[in-house]
Amino acid sequence: MKPYRRLALGVALSLLWVLAAHASPATVVRATELKKAPATDAETIASLEESATVQTAERRGGWIQVKTGAGATGWVKFLTLRFSGSGAAAGGDSGVAQLFNVARSGTSGSQVTTGVRGLDAEDISAAQPNAAAVQRMDSFAVSAGEAGRFAADGPLQAQSVDYPPEE
Repeated sequence: MKPYRRLALGVALSLLWVLAAHASPATVVRATELKKAPATDAETIASLEESATVQTAERRGGWIQVKTGAGATGWVKFLTLRFSGSGAAAGGDSGVAQLFNVARSGTSGSQVTTGVRGLDAEDISAAQPNAAAVQRMDSFAVSAGEAGRFAADGPLQAQSVDYPPEE
């Protein structure tokens, strides 16, 4: 019986090691709710403060499962987290499934649009212009004549489009 206990203990420890290695630390970028399920209408388990550190696990669409320092496990919106290290997210949806599930929001299956993460008020106020990037963009500009010749070479036709009325 003892060899089986050792084997079971070894398997259990191996699983714990794999799960711990799969977890990735992240920081909450703004106060958010920890949800019981990956849906906006799911029960709120707890509130997470800005700058709280969590361990990430599975990802489902726009949601990621986390474990707090207090031991609570639940789901938060993916864009409320900043990941340590290379910035790679935790596993979960991949390939075609991720393409279709990225914006899933509630249990009703409604879809939402999410914004870009990573810029806060301090980042924006400290932003500096990049003259080299502006010059590079300017180098892509073409004259109206060049644009007309390009359009004439292809199956493009001029169209007149009215501006929307001002309110």
